[in-house]
Amino acid sequence: MFGFFKKKPIVVVAPVGGEVIKLEDVKDEVFSQKLAGDGVAIIPSNGDIVAPIDGVITRLFPTHHAFLITTKDNLEVMVHIGLDTVNLKGEGFKVLRQEGDKVTVNTPIISVDLEYLKSQRKDIVTPIVIGDKSITNIKLGLVNSGDVIFKIYN
Repeated sequence: MFGFFKKKPIVVVAPVGGEVIKLEDVKDEVFSQKLAGDGVAIIPSNGDIVAPIDGVITRLFPTHHAFLITTKDNLEVMVHIGLDTVNLKGEGFKVLRQEGDKVTVNTPIISVDLEYLKSQRKDIVTPIVIGDKSITNIKLGLVNSGDVIFKIYN
C-alpha cells in the first residue's frame, strides 16, 4: 500500500544535552536489561532537565530524581536522573514543575546540580525509558536538549 493509513510516530527529544548511549550500556541492570522498558540514556553535559514529550507529569518522585510524563495517547515516558540518586533524598535537585502540570517539549522540569551528584559518587547517566513500546530511529552520540533521540510507533 501507499502508507496512507500509517500512524505518525511519536517523537521523543533529549531532555538534556549530552551524549546519548545505548540503554544496554547503563551500569544498572534495571535499565541495561530493559526491565523498566526500552529507551536510551544520556550522559548529561548540564543540569537543566526538560520535558522530552508533550503530556502531563503523572508522577514526580518525592526524591526528585525521576518523573513520568503521560501523553494524550497514554504513552508513558520516564526520565531517571542519575543512578542510585534516590538515596540523596532530593538533595541536589530543584523541582520546577509539579505532578498534574501539562507540559510541552522543552518545558523545564528539574534543575540538578551534577557536580553535587558526582561529589556524592553518583553516576549522572540519565535513562529515558518507555514502558511497553519498542523504539526506533535511535540517535546515539552528542545531542543538544530538544534534539530528537528516538521515535515510537504507538
